[in-house]
Amino acid sequence: MLGWLLGGIAVLLLLASLIARVPGHWWWLRACEFPRLQIALGGAVCALASPLAEPGMTPWIAAVGSTVLLIQLRYILPWTPLWPVQVARAHDDRPDRCLSLLVANVLTSNRDSDALLAIIHAQDPDLVLTLESDDWWGKRLDTGLGDDWPHAVRVPLDNLYGMHLYSRRPLVDPRVQWLIQDDIPSIHCGIELASGDHIRFHALHPRPPAPSESEESLWRDGELMLIAKHIHRHPVPTVVAGDLNDVAWSRSTRLFCRVSGMLDPRRGRGMFSTFHAQHALLRWPLDHVFSSEHFTLKQMRRLPGFGSDHFPILTTLCYRPSRADEHDTPTATTEEHHDAVDTMHEAREREQDD
Repeated sequence: MLGWLLGGIAVLLLLASLIARVPGHWWWLRACEFPRLQIALGGAVCALASPLAEPGMTPWIAAVGSTVLLIQLRYILPWTPLWPVQVARAHDDRPDRCLSLLVANVLTSNRDSDALLAIIHAQDPDLVLTLESDDWWGKRLDTGLGDDWPHAVRVPLDNLYGMHLYSRRPLVDPRVQWLIQDDIPSIHCGIELASGDHIRFHALHPRPPAPSESEESLWRDGELMLIAKHIHRHPVPTVVAGDLNDVAWSRSTRLFCRVSGMLDPRRGRGMFSTFHAQHALLRWPLDHVFSSEHFTLKQMRRLPGFGSDHFPILTTLCYRPSRADEHDTPTATTEEHHDAVDTMHEAREREQDD
């Protein structure tokens, strides 16, 4: 009986591993990309427990479990310290060319603003980006941050997609744009560093592929591809941050990095899984900070929880264009650029038809 149970679990895990490789935008396809670490652990357990199965079943259970583990390791190993880092480590960098950013999905229904404000003041970042922040959150953030972070962009919404950006550094031509869907905002601006250098910043929070939100990932993927193509056409020092409702190793996030040429500072360092804060066994990296080749990384840390279903994440990047050649910048093939454009156009057309 144990053998059939282990075998059944191993086969289901293998099916999930193979489904995740199928291209398409249906939510249940893309959902299989999220729990790769959990699926890998399940495959390892099945392989290790296979000797407990009935005689004759051990070899194939071990083989299936090991296959699951190997498939998943191919995707998750780059986000472990076993892999080379993608963003070079900062050293002896001028403080006036560094920028610290705290990203926090507050969870609209969470009302423990004091806990988040305490974290922000303790970490003292240059930029604070909040997601899911409604008018209630906006008022408390204004009260708690306004004096020390005088430059702000406020988009309070009660649909789970509000966002607020607070900055110590001057914001250049800040704009709120509705890239694909008219209820999903994004923030775009320049940031003037203390050194006088200017960088470009994009804050995103696209709709997730989930039965309660959207049956497809098309609109999320279209928004990511739209920003990726913009960055590709305008290769200036750039930082992209936000809750992308996508994991670091997914098909769409990896395509975003190849099309845009953006680097993931987590690669070679760790997953920094920010969701779900209340469930230790069901966590994956949903909150992201990407940088162009012009930056090095001083620090990246997941911070303590504050009542939200997301942990905040703190990242300090240093503007060092002279070290750009130290990075192995990802590049997309011509076919991948075409795929990105097709996804972007399909998302826009489908949204207009709806």
